[in-house]
Amino acid sequence: MTFPRLLLLPLLLTTLCKAENDPVAPWTKGVKVSQVSTVPGRHTMHTYYLTNPESPDGKRVLFYASTDPKGHIGQVCIIDRATGKESVLADDVHTEDAHRVACQQWLSGGKRVVFHEVIGKRWRVVVVDMDTLAKTVIAEDHQLAFGQPNSDWVPMYGCHWNPGPYRDLEVWDAATGKTRTMVKISEVEAKYGAWLNKEFVGKPTSIFEPTLSPDLKRVFFKIAAGNGGDDYMTKAASHRQGLVCYSFEKNALTWRRDSWGHPAWHPDSKHIIEVGNVLYDSDGGPATKVKELPYLSGSHPSVSPDGKLQVTDGVADKCGGKPKEWGIVVGDMRGGKWALVHSFDQSQGAKSWRVSHPHPAFSADGKRIYFNVSDGPFTRLCVAERTTD
Repeated sequence: MTFPRLLLLPLLLTTLCKAENDPVAPWTKGVKVSQVSTVPGRHTMHTYYLTNPESPDGKRVLFYASTDPKGHIGQVCIIDRATGKESVLADDVHTEDAHRVACQQWLSGGKRVVFHEVIGKRWRVVVVDMDTLAKTVIAEDHQLAFGQPNSDWVPMYGCHWNPGPYRDLEVWDAATGKTRTMVKISEVEAKYGAWLNKEFVGKPTSIFEPTLSPDLKRVFFKIAAGNGGDDYMTKAASHRQGLVCYSFEKNALTWRRDSWGHPAWHPDSKHIIEVGNVLYDSDGGPATKVKELPYLSGSHPSVSPDGKLQVTDGVADKCGGKPKEWGIVVGDMRGGKWALVHSFDQSQGAKSWRVSHPHPAFSADGKRIYFNVSDGPFTRLCVAERTTD
């Protein structure tokens, strides 16, 4: 039976409205889960829940690969999504752990990739030109933080266990090739000195893990007090705590929270989502809770590029997973509706002193979620792709 086009139009509009009103629906059925790379006998991992491993044009995926049982030495690689062809951007890359690996991430709209590594006992930040594969060391005695894939800015900080003179937030600009200091630890000390003294008992502190907002107008970071030396493969290397926000437009600190859970920017570049499904206002306004979404132990929440969905990971027994299984869960940012996209064993994988976590992250178009799975001897980068809209 065929229908006149005029009769089909209301049906189409109704379908579109339902999809608009229920952004969780495409993640409830027909979701395809697969490995990003099928090369056997190695770990494959993306960096963190704060950065999307897919290139801005959606054609390639950036990942770290390692045959080392601990995952501490490996390669920075890309894979073409259409052909499956892989390329190695950097080899013999030594990392801090299998948790954030080389902190590899896209830069300059996909024209560049940036990562960090340790050579001997000295850390450095390296930029790779994707046209020539030429490598440029842009900083030494620094580690890489989290920028935005379409930006030229690379946020960096001194090694948290022993920062030496590098205690501020510095940003290297690929457009100019120059580095500038964007936030000084002295500013934090001047405004939040009482809290610093209480939390860090008067020890020298530094800015740690700064994360730039999508519009590049703000940054959040935590504070670290290093224990000195050069042993970074231990949780005791530094004491890290707090969530501090800074506005580049106002040249001012705007808000602070005593604890650091797992914060991530909302795409509005003003709010921050945290563990417990809470949205904080980086200008210090009231916090709001996304109601009726499950709280998962081990959660790393982030928001889809369109602001409609939250994705997180964690122990999934509250969401239909088996006891002790981890899962990837998406939820409506308006509250209420959620779906368990995938659940799996997360007790194996890389034998690093700091274990790899799933760290789910949306693709730029919101149709795919990338995450690490440790259900066997090798941690593997996987992708869940919705097949309906």
